[in-house]
Amino acid sequence: MTRAAVLGAGAWGTTFAAVLADAGCEVTVWGRDAAVCAEIAEHRRNERYLPGIELPAGVTADPDPVAAVAGADVVAVAVPSQSARATLAPLAGRLDPGAVAVSLMKGVELATDQRMSEVVAEALDLPAARVAVLSGPNLASEIAARQPTATVVAAADAGAAERVAAACASGYFRPYTNDDVVGVELCGAVKNVIALAVGISQGRGLGYNTMATVITRGLVEITRLGLALGARAETFPGLAGMGDLMATCASPDSRNHRLGLHIGRGMSLDEATAATGGTAEGVKSSRSVLDLAERAGVEMPITAAVVQVLHEGLPVDALAPLLLGRPRKAEGV
Repeated sequence: MTRAAVLGAGAWGTTFAAVLADAGCEVTVWGRDAAVCAEIAEHRRNERYLPGIELPAGVTADPDPVAAVAGADVVAVAVPSQSARATLAPLAGRLDPGAVAVSLMKGVELATDQRMSEVVAEALDLPAARVAVLSGPNLASEIAARQPTATVVAAADAGAAERVAAACASGYFRPYTNDDVVGVELCGAVKNVIALAVGISQGRGLGYNTMATVITRGLVEITRLGLALGARAETFPGLAGMGDLMATCASPDSRNHRLGLHIGRGMSLDEATAATGGTAEGVKSSRSVLDLAERAGVEMPITAAVVQVLHEGLPVDALAPLLLGRPRKAEGV
């Protein structure tokens, strides 16, 4: 039987632990809050982050991260992207030989502009062949209710991707494998920024035409950046690209969409963050994504506008005119 560890006891980490257990794994969850770990271990519940959901019998928890990863064949990382390096560094050299680390995170590190797989590899001192990423239309609340979904597991090593896919495949969770790590990760990171833009526009009372415009042009931005950084074109219309973008931009369960709504309705960033009730990765990643784009010479006007609204004081009512007032050009360029 495959043994798995999940680092991060938030909604997505706890949900993925349930996915792994339903797929036949023995799973140990680690979280910063010892009380959350105790509730998972003793009652198979995480009412703080996943209310009303009973976890499978194969899930337990341990407040000691070293104990949690001991003996694990697969170690999934589901902590906030900007704290990932500090969380993982004490575990360098602690994973079993041959264990695969899989990033469930969707962001770009602010200090380095590194993708999460790069952060995981450096922090845990692992070769790239032992690191995978998982991304797709994976809203935690729906998966916790065992609603059908699919995802993409990407790794430089096909064997590592297949091991992770086999560990999480079940009747309601279908993983596809892919070797385009760059493309899959950039899709996951940038779609959060686009979801913020959609939320802001809807918070201002704008409708589905605007939403469709932002989503479609947002996919263009994601694709431009990915291709400039070596990704493959076929990744972007797939599950990790358009699939995840649609789910995150349209669902009220998406924290990035929800935070954007609060901003659009007039809240400050601090107020919107508190009202959202959890980490919206796109808030911080927007700046590192824009930095990546500028270094690659890629134009990303939606991302730039989100950065201006969130971090530079641009009024939300200036967002649409800023985007629509740009010079006209052919759609495909």
